[in-house]
Amino acid sequence: MSTTKLGPLDGLTVIEAGSMISGPTVGRLLADFGADVIKIEHPEYGDHIRNFGTQKDGVGMWHKYLGRNKRSVTLDASAERGQTVFHDLISEADVLIENFRPGTLERWNLGWEQLSETNPDLVMLRMSGFGQTGPYAEKPGFGTLAEALSGFAYVNGFEDREPLLPPTGLADNIAALYATFSVMFALYHRDVNGGTGQYIDVSLIEPIFNLIGPFPLTYDQTGEIARRSGNRSTSSAPRNVYRTGDDRWVALSASAQPIAMRTLDAIGRPDLKDDPRFADNESRLENVEELDSIIQEWMAEHTREEILESFEEHDATIASVYNVEDIMDDEHYQARDAVVTVDDKDLGKAAVQNTIPKFSETPGSVDHLGVDLGEHNEDVFGEFLGYDDAVLEELDSEGVI
Repeated sequence: MSTTKLGPLDGLTVIEAGSMISGPTVGRLLADFGADVIKIEHPEYGDHIRNFGTQKDGVGMWHKYLGRNKRSVTLDASAERGQTVFHDLISEADVLIENFRPGTLERWNLGWEQLSETNPDLVMLRMSGFGQTGPYAEKPGFGTLAEALSGFAYVNGFEDREPLLPPTGLADNIAALYATFSVMFALYHRDVNGGTGQYIDVSLIEPIFNLIGPFPLTYDQTGEIARRSGNRSTSSAPRNVYRTGDDRWVALSASAQPIAMRTLDAIGRPDLKDDPRFADNESRLENVEELDSIIQEWMAEHTREEILESFEEHDATIASVYNVEDIMDDEHYQARDAVVTVDDKDLGKAAVQNTIPKFSETPGSVDHLGVDLGEHNEDVFGEFLGYDDAVLEELDSEGVI
């Protein structure tokens, strides 16, 4: 199994001391584009993501996905000798990713002050539920709590129903995206602007809070508190999901005036363009119940295919509401190589999302999926750090690796 990949991050060494979703997602993104990501896991139980979610014959899908393109080593960083090994790894690294609860690494003598002495050029990414500072800092934090405290859950769902949480790790993944580009900012500062290493503080709350729109500004200036609006938009109409005559679902959005007018053409109601209830966006928002009723009535009389054809004919915006089977069969996803098949020793042929974005000269690649716990101990501790066999045997016998 090859661990050498040519990509825009070829030559970058990353130590991932992360678990579950947020930190390991950053590691996955960097590894996808050529970084040598060495994932540290506890010798006894490893990353809990290995046993999280759907399993096939004892193999976790989340682990296979998030562990792809990485090397796995085992190390007990809470042990004194494990801390020495950790420092040795950091001395050779460009980036450290960690998402322990704040204060944990400091208790193990692995905080920023100690690690930056070992490697002044280190970029240390610190991810946590609530950030490294503030009254909530040392509380345990998961994405669900961030989705609640960020205001996202409050505005997600239907007005007459309870707030709605997302079905997957949305806050973790959003935080990981912010964290990944923050690492690249820090590397640019270090390598291009002649700067030094630094640590980066990313919470799970603030990234998703930043993506919910100008709600704080609106509240500050108008006193308005954003509310749940279901599948409708509070800014434009029509925007909703509709059931088709063959019991499928489609979603449409007409956030620009020309698109709204084309939508009325697509449903065979050009007469409504002159109806004062639907003539402009403000009027359509005021009469959205009637508008949605008219659209839904037309949708119920047509199959999904007929609906899509009519909207395409009139250059209006619409899409099928896909499940994963639909996605895998879709010609556009196939043409874009959005899913790639990888050979895996546990799963055989395995289909996963391909690397994104697409680079013209230095594309990413999926070399392999998540590996066995500690599969690269000899490679990393022996070849990379230069420990001899006697030292490796001692570390193993002491339970350090």
